[in-house]
Amino acid sequence: MFAKRLLHYLDPRTLFGKSDPNASLRFMHGVNRISVFLFLFCVIVMVVRACTR
Repeated sequence: MFAKRLLHYLDPRTLFGKSDPNASLRFMHGVNRISVFLFLFCVIVMVVRACTR
């Protein structure tokens, strides 16, 4: 259930879909998506670096 929600949230197709008319809420969701992408990227980099040592 959690993974399904996370994948829906990170799906690029939902990024440009209908959103709330409130601009600040839309920007907040955009910043949250960027932070999740960066977190996942950093975790992947740390795992790869740990496996190659």
